[in-house]
Amino acid sequence: MDEYSGAMGSDADVAALVSIVGEVEGAVVLLTAAQVAEVRALARAGQLAARQAAGSPAVVRAHDMALRSVAAELGGVLRVTDRTVQSRIDEARDLVEHYAATLGAWETGRITRGHVRVITDAGSVLVDASPERRAEFEAAAIARCERDTPNRVRSEVEILAERFAERSFTDRHRDAAAERRVRVVPGAAGMSDLIATLPTVIADGILDRLTQQAQTIVDAREPGNEGSAFGARGAGDASGAGDAEPDRRGIDQVRADVFSDLLLAGAPALDPTASGDGQGSLGAIRAQVQVIVPALTLLGVDDGPADLVGRSPIDAETARCLAGDTHSWARVLTDPVEGTVLAVDRYRTPWPQRRFLRARDQHCRFPGCRRAAIRCEIDHTIDAAKGGPTALWNLAHLCQRHHSMKQFTRWKVRQLPGGVLEWTSPTGRIYREDAPAPPVAFAPVIVPDSGPPPF
Repeated sequence: MDEYSGAMGSDADVAALVSIVGEVEGAVVLLTAAQVAEVRALARAGQLAARQAAGSPAVVRAHDMALRSVAAELGGVLRVTDRTVQSRIDEARDLVEHYAATLGAWETGRITRGHVRVITDAGSVLVDASPERRAEFEAAAIARCERDTPNRVRSEVEILAERFAERSFTDRHRDAAAERRVRVVPGAAGMSDLIATLPTVIADGILDRLTQQAQTIVDAREPGNEGSAFGARGAGDASGAGDAEPDRRGIDQVRADVFSDLLLAGAPALDPTASGDGQGSLGAIRAQVQVIVPALTLLGVDDGPADLVGRSPIDAETARCLAGDTHSWARVLTDPVEGTVLAVDRYRTPWPQRRFLRARDQHCRFPGCRRAAIRCEIDHTIDAAKGGPTALWNLAHLCQRHHSMKQFTRWKVRQLPGGVLEWTSPTGRIYREDAPAPPVAFAPVIVPDSGPPPF
């Protein structure tokens, strides 16, 4: 067998590969048809919400509530959050109503879903363009996408969109700056990405200042203490001070630590509460997180993870550090089998109901929502205005989004024993929301009966 034949394999291998390629190609056709059908259905859902709100005097709020309700209904079927569904509905309507040719090219297999994303992302700058200019851009973009992969045509399509844009880049930047925000994306091993969407010049300036400050810290080390291995501090120590061990943090680590220090302990330069030469109150505000720490982890018996409610697990060392510095803590007694909260004992609190509900609920009690209880509102399941008592069996945490949806849409909820919420959607579907069990529960140890004691 020559080298070429060995690399290609036997005739049987080639035949098998031909079959596999055909299967994949057929699967792609089916998948594309299903994805396009889903897009069209989601677009119709958004259009239905718009029609429901059309006759309301408060059209904007009515449309938002109708869209939330529809998204929540679909979220229960798709088993994703209603926020995710609402975002997908918006994207589907944009594609169906403004990029019909792109949708058709995707449906017929001329382009892929990745190409669709490239065209719609680039086309966002054409929001004020005439239908004729949008159609001209779309036709040219599709032609480019048919020739190459999405990553290769992205920059070309973006430049093409700029040529068709009606508004100046300055005007569009002003609008984009109004959408600036900060968000957290949970990662693995107790880490997360803190993402700030900012004007480029501000973001570049922030990185430059952090780099200068970090480099100053590195330059100030005593000779022999340089290095790139993490050694001087852990995630729980935001000060960067190592008591005895040399500081071996690399420049990236120091920059991240300075960034954390500034945000957790610094005071904003623009503080509307400041008066004269006196400092304002913003610098005195301290971060608040909600953490559930198993007793054995807290005592150092094991290094099991703790739960940062609404986010992800965190390491035992950081949890113990937080517990040591906190001014208030709660002791939670749970059922040893079911894991449900039975009682709460908390130090320094005047609100026994709030501490119990926070421990029981942990997060918003709408199906699929994970917003931490400390960032939610306590809702009366039976409205107080309708005679609902302020009692534990009639209270539960809801985030502002789902609290409003309960109030202004046809979603209904009733509370069953044990803190179980039973949500009924506008179409009559029922979704059961059990009170979340703490991440660690202790099962009872059953000791075999060895007969009566010998005395």
